[in-house]
Amino acid sequence: MTHQQTLAPHEMMDIHEMMNFKTGCLAKSKMMQGLVFDQDLKALMQKDVNQSIIAIANLQALYLKVPFQNVKVTT
Repeated sequence: MTHQQTLAPHEMMDIHEMMNFKTGCLAKSKMMQGLVFDQDLKALMQKDVNQSIIAIANLQALYLKVPFQNVKVTT
């Protein structure tokens, strides 16, 4: 017997919120790199950009891999 994993609506919302947060972090770090002159700080910001790209890709993969539960709303 196989058990298909699904995500509940609140879990889908959590993933969506994490993706929004990481996208904002990515945009801010990438934009601020042009304003920074310290090379150590610029390298740290580039590391954050790289990690954010990986995190977003992982969240997208999770989002696409696991179907969500259909919830019936009764009125």
